Amino acid sequence: MSIDIVVVLAYFVFLIAIGWMFRTFTSSTSDYFRGGGKMLWWMVGATAFMTQFSAWTFTGAAGKAFSDGFAIVILFLANAFGYFMNYIYFAPKFRQLRVVTAIEAIKKRFGRTSEQFFTWLGMPDSLISAGVWLNGLAIFVAAVFNIPMETTIIFTGVVLVIMAVTGGSWAVVASDFMQMLVIMAVTITCAIAAYFHGGGLTNIIGNFHGDFVMGSNLNYVSIFLLWIVFIFVKQFGVMNNSINAYRYLCAKDSDNARKAAGLACVLMIVGPLIWFLPPWYVNAFMPDFAEAYSTVGGSDAAYLAFVQNVMPAGMVGLLMSAMFAATMSSMDSGLNRNAGIFIRNFYSPILRKEAASEKELIVASKAATIFMGFVIISIGLFINSLRHLSLFDIVLNIGALIGFPMLIPVLLGMWIRNTPDWAGWATLVVGGVVSYVFGIALTSDDIQNWFGLEQALTGREWADLKVGLSLAAHVIFTGGFFIGSTLFFKGRTPEREAEVAELFRDWNTPVHANTEEQHNLDTKQRSMLGNLISVAGFGIITMALIPNDISGRALFVLCGTIVLVAGILLVQASRKPNKNLDTEAITE
Repeated sequence: MSIDIVVVLAYFVFLIAIGWMFRTFTSSTSDYFRGGGKMLWWMVGATAFMTQFSAWTFTGAAGKAFSDGFAIVILFLANAFGYFMNYIYFAPKFRQLRVVTAIEAIKKRFGRTSEQFFTWLGMPDSLISAGVWLNGLAIFVAAVFNIPMETTIIFTGVVLVIMAVTGGSWAVVASDFMQMLVIMAVTITCAIAAYFHGGGLTNIIGNFHGDFVMGSNLNYVSIFLLWIVFIFVKQFGVMNNSINAYRYLCAKDSDNARKAAGLACVLMIVGPLIWFLPPWYVNAFMPDFAEAYSTVGGSDAAYLAFVQNVMPAGMVGLLMSAMFAATMSSMDSGLNRNAGIFIRNFYSPILRKEAASEKELIVASKAATIFMGFVIISIGLFINSLRHLSLFDIVLNIGALIGFPMLIPVLLGMWIRNTPDWAGWATLVVGGVVSYVFGIALTSDDIQNWFGLEQALTGREWADLKVGLSLAAHVIFTGGFFIGSTLFFKGRTPEREAEVAELFRDWNTPVHANTEEQHNLDTKQRSMLGNLISVAGFGIITMALIPNDISGRALFVLCGTIVLVAGILLVQASRKPNKNLDTEAITE
């Protein structure tokens, strides 16, 4: 067994340990699905950041960085813009919704029918996406370690389920924080190596093959500029709607939710400049590497090629651990969120008619988590068996049809109050039609014929333009339909009016949590996670014992030190007393 496989297995052991350590934090479904709304900002910020992060960053995005230089960074800066708007306004508001699942807020705003529409349309999309991520990770792992894809899919999925079931959202969020540290430590170390091996950033850019700023395959600069505008608008919508409020529902109060968004914003700004320096180095000094990595996706293996050819022995194991971390962080959040939606928005109100005890709901929650975990594994295996068939594209398109339309009513619905309840689910139907027309049926030939373009659109230009056209169509038609529904508003029943009034009252009422009980829980969070992270840091430092030259050993010491320092700071913070307790804090 190679040292790289040993490193990955050790990483899995840490994930399972996190689930076991945090099992005592769960005594209700609120604890299981959102940590009872009692988590500190640095944990919440890490999970918010990691939900926008997957192994694709090290494969597809790295390949894009290799081919097109700086252009890929714009996508991540658009994410940062979304988090910045979270920080400015939305994150505290989302925490103030005082719900366990985001769909509960939709039920209050649009009623029971829309609640079920959003539950059953959103859940399959999320599960399929998780299966796609798992399958994509397996392709890479199979090529690197020569392990059957099926084995990777099953093993990774089982570890994920064990962690999520034993610790619930506490384990999910705590693991996201540790995974964020692992990713940042590994990528910072790789970036430093790329910087010095490449003779500095200026030298790397100077030797870059192609246009470093805008990239290749571009006939119309205007399309690229429009894509930049469109992608910022799109990510604003994706990051600032109540469906994605789940990122902040676990924060202990409004202020911690805001700080969490600020942390995610900073990480998303700094991260790309660190993550993509190695692929830029590969373009400048190893431009023909792709032929040797054809089984791993050619240019998509740019990051792997850098680690294998430049970094010391054993670093591939850390890179693969980071890739597992990136993928599993998105999957575990989705798994926990979907189980929460099923239990809180279908099992409890529909199947059990609100008659289930809290103990029964926790048991049902764990059963739902296990079931959905194996659904994700099955989807990953199914997609693997169909990867050469058109059904694979159909499965992905189903998610695209409904994904963005779901954001329109939940975003506008918190600003436009007087709409009929049916506006929620009807907007989804209209949005699905718009997605099909502009996202699937429309072709590049149609655009060229309509506008009489002299030069044919490249594949990159058409992909960029389709994003913009779909977004504009949703703003005009889907958003227009929702706004137009105000013309049919005839008032609500007293019961529904009370629900809507409660939603908006909560939306505007800050949550404060600075009680002695919360302080004790804060101390426990810092201490447990700090000790675990410190052990991980020591483990990485001991990798300096692997036979390498002095610079290679130093890189392991650097990487481990980054993780160790974070662990020590958390342990130290857990020992500080809190002298500003508030006996009248507003919590929920």
